[in-house]
Amino acid sequence: MTQLYVVTGAGPVGWTVAEKLAARGDRVRILTRSGAGPDNPGIERIRVDVSDPHRVQPAFEGAEAVFHCIHGSAYTAAAWEAELPRAEQVVLEAAGQAGAVVVFPESLYSYDQPDEVMTERSSRKAVAGKRGVRTLLLRQREASATATVSMVASDFYGPRVRAAHAGERIVPRLLAGKTIRPLGNPDLPHSFTYVPDLAAAMIAAAARKELWNSVLHAPTTAAPTFRGIAKEFARAAGSPEPRIKPVPGWMVRLLGKFPGDLRELSEMLYQFENPFVMDSAHSEVLLGLRPTPLQDGAAATVSWWQGQGAVPLAPKIVQ
Repeated sequence: MTQLYVVTGAGPVGWTVAEKLAARGDRVRILTRSGAGPDNPGIERIRVDVSDPHRVQPAFEGAEAVFHCIHGSAYTAAAWEAELPRAEQVVLEAAGQAGAVVVFPESLYSYDQPDEVMTERSSRKAVAGKRGVRTLLLRQREASATATVSMVASDFYGPRVRAAHAGERIVPRLLAGKTIRPLGNPDLPHSFTYVPDLAAAMIAAAARKELWNSVLHAPTTAAPTFRGIAKEFARAAGSPEPRIKPVPGWMVRLLGKFPGDLRELSEMLYQFENPFVMDSAHSEVLLGLRPTPLQDGAAATVSWWQGQGAVPLAPKIVQ
């Protein structure tokens, strides 16, 4: 008999997890408010608000594992505080009653010493703002009687990754021959995690009881620079070397004094004005996985964007 897995959320992580599970022959039930998700006969799409325990509990019945991949409705601490802890608590309680482990994609926001290389043993005690919310969520999982795995990743890149520093801020602009405007210093090492690698790690961890109730790192390549990953995308597209004009931190801080997206980004500037590096070697051994080489991930990412209509306007480079 095939096993049933539940995925909450149809962003790039939830979508990729669902596709990978269905591809190996498992039954997948994906829960979203909109009913979105991959169009696949092995994937059942259900409209469910996962903060509603009366809807979530029956949707979890029979599941081997739950992959909780929802986002806040806005990239603000206020939205996260209002929505995420409540939704996670509902999911943890329902999964516990169903006897299912819950696997979460997690960020590096809770790490309170990000100027050092971040490993699985690093301190996760960040406070205030969005970083504090992530710390709260990790503590909530640790206190739960339900088995959990938190799979930490750095900034995403890969197919379906749009609203990310290595998504819309680079690839479609590069393909259109436009200047790329990264935040801060584009020549500092900065880790990027390929979403299919994150999804594979989450699925692997769900099947390994000895890894439950832990915080692991998704397989992630040695940190390139922002300029370096942009060049890799350009190489994959056969485009000229990208023009890069960074947005200085002082400008983000100045504009961040006013309501809007830049206020939220200014809180995270530390990631772009200093090296921001995670190490996943320990988790790679535990999971038996290795990260996709950057050049291969970049090629798949560019191919996906081109499939969305982002076609290069610059002339091809003849190798």
